[in-house]
Amino acid sequence: MALLLIVAVAASAQAKYVFYFIGDGMGANQVLGAEMYRSAIQGEPLGRVQTLMTTFPYSGHASSYSASNGITDSAAAGTCLATGSKTKNGMLGMGPDSTRLTSIAETLKAEGWGIGIMTTVAIDHATPGAFYGHVKKRNMYYTIGEQLPESRFDFFGGAGFHHPQGKHDDKPVNLYRLAEQNGYTIAHGYLEAQHLMTNDQRQTTKMILVQKDDDQGAKHGESLRYSIDQEEGDLTLEQIVSTAIPFLDQRYDRFFMMVEGGMIDYACHGDDAATAFGEVWDMDAAMRVAYDFYLAHPDETLIVVTADHETGGLALGNSDYTLHLDLLRNQKCSAWAVSDHIAQVFEDNKKPTWNQVKDVLRADLGFWDEVEITADEERELKTLFKASCKKRANVKTLYKSLEELGDAGIALLNSKAHLGWTTRGHSAHAVPIFAIGAGAERFSGWHDNTEISPLILQATK
Repeated sequence: MALLLIVAVAASAQAKYVFYFIGDGMGANQVLGAEMYRSAIQGEPLGRVQTLMTTFPYSGHASSYSASNGITDSAAAGTCLATGSKTKNGMLGMGPDSTRLTSIAETLKAEGWGIGIMTTVAIDHATPGAFYGHVKKRNMYYTIGEQLPESRFDFFGGAGFHHPQGKHDDKPVNLYRLAEQNGYTIAHGYLEAQHLMTNDQRQTTKMILVQKDDDQGAKHGESLRYSIDQEEGDLTLEQIVSTAIPFLDQRYDRFFMMVEGGMIDYACHGDDAATAFGEVWDMDAAMRVAYDFYLAHPDETLIVVTADHETGGLALGNSDYTLHLDLLRNQKCSAWAVSDHIAQVFEDNKKPTWNQVKDVLRADLGFWDEVEITADEERELKTLFKASCKKRANVKTLYKSLEELGDAGIALLNSKAHLGWTTRGHSAHAVPIFAIGAGAERFSGWHDNTEISPLILQATK
C-alpha cells in the first residue's frame, strides 16, 4: 500500500531527474528468459525471481520499424529513441533527408540540465551516439567522436572510442586528447574516477569514464567485458551509473541520464542465450542504483526502460511444453570466449586432437559431465573438428566471427535448453517499456518508439 501511495504521488509530479535505460536488442523474451533462467538455476518457482523493471507499476510495448525498413538497425532505432523522429537504417541523428535532428539530451542541456550518456559498448556507438551525434552513416565513428565534446554533455561512460586515432577516417587528432582539450577529464577505471571525484572536484568539471587498458597495453574501445566473462577490476555498468549519479547531482539540480545495456545485442547476434540473459541482469544491477536514487526522490524522479529493437528472434521453446534453462548454468563463459579457447587449441598445437577440443567444451559448456551428449551429437561435433583440422572455419556475426566448433557448441546447448533463434540479426518484434516515478503513467499501453522521448519531455514540464 505504501508503494502504491508513493507511485500515485510521483505520477502527478514534475520529473527533475530522468533515467532512460535502453537494453540494446532486448525484446520481451530476453527479459522473461533472463528471469526464468535465474529462477531455474536458483531452484525458485517461476515468477518468484524478477528483474527490477518488471516490478515497475507501468508497462507497455513499442513498435520499432524505421523510416526505410520493417526491421530497424541500431542507428535508426537509437535516433528514434533519442529524437522522436524516424530515419533510415544507417543514419544517426539525422532525418531521412539528412536534416539535423535534436535529441532529448540536447534539448535538456539547452535548458540547463546536467547530461550523462553511458553504455557497455563504445561511447561513439549507435545508441549513445544518437544522443549527440549527427552523421549520414553510423560507421563514421571518428566523426561521431569528434562531435562528442561539441555536445558539452557532462558525463560519458563506457568502453572508450572505436577508433580514437581516426584509423578508418584518416584523421590526425586523438579523440581522447581532443576531449581533454575541450575540458573533459579521462578517468581510466572506476577507482580512478572515484579518486578524481574525491580529490579533484574543482578540476573535474566534465568526465569520460572508460575501462583501463590491460596489462599488455591493449585498448578495449569496442565493449566492456561480458558479465559472464568479467574478472576482478573490470569496469561495469553498475559502477558507471554509481559514478554518474553523484557526479551530476553535485553539479546540477536537474539531470538526465541515458544508460545503455549495449551487449545484450552483441550476445543475441551470436545467438548466445546464457550470455544475453547475463547482460539483462547486468543492466538490472545498474538500474538498481538508479532505483535507490528514486526511493530518495520519489516525487521528482522518472525511470523509463525500453529497447531499440529485438535481436535474434529469441523463442522460449523449441519443442513440446518444456524448458530446460537450468542447463545453461553449465555455460561458464560467452560464445566468444569459447571460440577463443578452441582457437587457442589450434594455435598451440600443430596436430590438435579431438580430446583437446572436448576438454574445452567440457570446461566451458559442461558437455559430457553435466550436459548429456549423445553419440550422434558427438559425431557431428567431431566431424566439424576434422573439417577444421583441414581448414579452419568461422561463423560471422555482426561484431565478431566465431570459431565454427564453438558456435556449434553454443547452438547445441541452447537447443537442449529448448531455446530457439530465428536470425543472427534484428527482428521486427515489439519491444517492452517499463516505467516508474514522475509521469510514468504516460508509458502504459501500445506506443510507437517515436513517442517515448517526447513523453519523457512532457514529464519534465
